[in-house]
Amino acid sequence: MRSGRILIAATQVPFTWGGAEWHVEALHRELLARGFEAEVAQLPFQWTPRSAVLRSALAWRLLDLTESNGVPIDLVIGTRFPSYVVRHPNKVVWLFHQFRPAYDLHESGVDGFAPSEEDVRQHVIELDTQSLMECRQIYTTSLNNARRLERFNGLTADVLRLPLLDPETWRCDAYEPFVLSAGRLEVLKRPELLVRAAQHMPEGLRVVIVGRGPLEAQLKGLAERLGVGGRVGVGGRVEFRGHVSEDELKRLYATCGAVFYAPYDEDYGLVTLEAFHCRKPVVTSTDAGGPLEFVRHGETGLVSQPEPEAIAKCIVTLLEDPSLAQEMGRRGHETVRHIGWDEVIDRLTSTLG
Repeated sequence: MRSGRILIAATQVPFTWGGAEWHVEALHRELLARGFEAEVAQLPFQWTPRSAVLRSALAWRLLDLTESNGVPIDLVIGTRFPSYVVRHPNKVVWLFHQFRPAYDLHESGVDGFAPSEEDVRQHVIELDTQSLMECRQIYTTSLNNARRLERFNGLTADVLRLPLLDPETWRCDAYEPFVLSAGRLEVLKRPELLVRAAQHMPEGLRVVIVGRGPLEAQLKGLAERLGVGGRVGVGGRVEFRGHVSEDELKRLYATCGAVFYAPYDEDYGLVTLEAFHCRKPVVTSTDAGGPLEFVRHGETGLVSQPEPEAIAKCIVTLLEDPSLAQEMGRRGHETVRHIGWDEVIDRLTSTLG
């Protein structure tokens, strides 16, 4: 059994919680459970204005994490930019994602750098490439991430998928006539597609949206304007549940008829794993990125063009045929049931000897 003092380098975005934060918390828990001494080191990350990106990276670069109070730190595990910029002789990275506005989001025109900031963007790319080359090993959570890394930085990574915590606690109780969407309400997650799809769904089928975020008020207003907001049974088809407890979230997964998850070019997508562990099919889009590594059209879910009417058609197909949804959900579960923490921890700590 390996042992050692391990520091997880984690980027912090104050007052924000999402998949990346969950990623770090889960890794920390699993390291401790296997007898390692493990701590999380976090620094706030700022990206507005864009020049602040390099200052945030420099803060990591200037840290000395080789020891703590005279006791050596045996391993540093970097996660997302710019945490892996830190120097350490035994550094590995489990890459959740890079600073995407310097890469694919810039290229697609979704969220990039202004022409006057091109030199800053190039510095980010150069720093990324240099600091990742210093790693003893590069892992990433998905093929999508690995392909970006190879394309933009010329670096190769091994795919090491992020498991759920306590997968046995996710269950299937029923296939009720509602589709579930769970996640932060922000532009790249594209919850607006689901709200607009609701107007193309027949009465009796519902949409349940869990989560909060900057688009919450806008989405509620859109639902009202489209005539799908309000109370269920009084014209309302879309329910906004806001933040819910973990038990309530698992109950919603357990009873929904299908799960909607169609972000734009997602890095990984824990929602897909949550749905499949509950034996529920996933409706996603052709440009969703990471989820497409799990969702196979007609087998484990349905893949649609990112258009409301097409999405609605897929949702209706599953909600009106629970036996079909059940079979797809069963196949989905088979594709993820082998993803576990033992392999993750073994590989991340392999450089400890």
